[in-house]
Amino acid sequence: MSTRQEKHFEEADVQNRFDFKKEQKAAFVAEKGLDEETVRVISEDKGEPEWMLERRLRALRMFQQMPMPTGWPGQPDLSEVDVDVIVPYIRPDVEVRGGVRDWRDLPEDIRDTFDKLGIPEAEKNALSGVGAQYESEIVYQNMREEWEKEGVVFMDMDKAVREHPDLVEEYFMTKCVPPSDNKFAALHGAIWSGGSFVYVPEGVTVDMPVQAYFRMNSAGMGQFEHTLIVAEKNSEVHYIEGCSAPKYSAFNLHSGCVEVFVKEGAHVQYSTVQNWSKNTYNLNTKRAIVGKNGRMEWISGSMGSKATMLYPATILNGRGASDNHITIAFASEGQNIDTGAKVYHNAPETKSTIVSKSISRGGGRTNYRGLVRIAHGATDSSCSVECDALMFDNASTSDTMPHIEIHENKVDVAHEATVGKIGDEDVFYLQSRGLGDDEAKQLIVSGFIEPITKELPIEYAVELNRLVELEMEGSLG
Repeated sequence: MSTRQEKHFEEADVQNRFDFKKEQKAAFVAEKGLDEETVRVISEDKGEPEWMLERRLRALRMFQQMPMPTGWPGQPDLSEVDVDVIVPYIRPDVEVRGGVRDWRDLPEDIRDTFDKLGIPEAEKNALSGVGAQYESEIVYQNMREEWEKEGVVFMDMDKAVREHPDLVEEYFMTKCVPPSDNKFAALHGAIWSGGSFVYVPEGVTVDMPVQAYFRMNSAGMGQFEHTLIVAEKNSEVHYIEGCSAPKYSAFNLHSGCVEVFVKEGAHVQYSTVQNWSKNTYNLNTKRAIVGKNGRMEWISGSMGSKATMLYPATILNGRGASDNHITIAFASEGQNIDTGAKVYHNAPETKSTIVSKSISRGGGRTNYRGLVRIAHGATDSSCSVECDALMFDNASTSDTMPHIEIHENKVDVAHEATVGKIGDEDVFYLQSRGLGDDEAKQLIVSGFIEPITKELPIEYAVELNRLVELEMEGSLG
């Protein structure tokens, strides 16, 4: 990236980029609540095939039968989450269903939203394809022609249901995240809308990231995008996801789902920087299934929401498969950010690494909640878990809740956790070198999260650092 581009990201007014609101202009708004009629209306509005409607209705029945998750030690309070007062589906007022390929073809208010978020600029400089979702549907979708010629598919999920029914029907909430997995997976299966479909043919390496950006604009709505990634044998792709919403008095609900299939020898990196407003409940289900010698990487930055429960899982089903999971969570006053990872070692010589970094200030709470399971027969497998927490004050809390199951003797498993505060002596040392108090603390935090930011393209690393700085200043939400 050029010096000019770096300067653009460093000097951007990040607060204004995220915390702005637009007057709602929609082509269709579903009634509040969730019942069979709502599901049928959504499916009919999308023109879906009968098999997808049947899956939605089956997921709805599961949702209605499942209790809310309660009783987990230290879990976020979800008592405010009432699906009956949520608007589950808003179709934006865009003429082209599935998204235009030119930003100029969008309505001015929607185009202005993504201009402020910097998405068109990022597309020009660092991406091979972009999908942009506004409310419940993709409004912009584009992929560079060079990758389309290689057979790479990057399109919105609604279009994929119509144009690639064989792939979608095979993989959509069947083998990776069934709706029976948890109550919010079932909710998602019933009213999902939008999201991304990525298919990379065998042997193809997409050497520039593809990105999807999800924006909630309206108060009291739910966003339920679905991401499905299929990387065939010996292929490679990096998928980046960004999310944001302005602050309203009514709560919003985000309950997305991500399913990733990493075939033999393939490599998928999934990076996400989530900056929801502090009235948003962020309750996602994300999972990957990895084949022989395949490699999966999760890189997650989560902040801004009132409560987050996010535990991306990887199932290592092939010999020599590997997983790398890196997370940063930031909680300020009134926030409970509950994140972690799950890794299932189901084959020999599988490897996984989990690095969790959390920061809490002003009475906020962060928590690592993780699961590592090494099955019988997964010989010569290894796993390393590292949880580091940084707290600003005595009012803040940070917890670590690991759960490790080992059913095989010939394995190597390690877990390490550290908790600390920003020390006065560290701040004093930096002040003696000419830094102010805030600058010193920001420098310490930047060093603390460096293992994560170094894995992101520079524009996203800069943005993540700026978001953390704003959280430290109490400027967002």
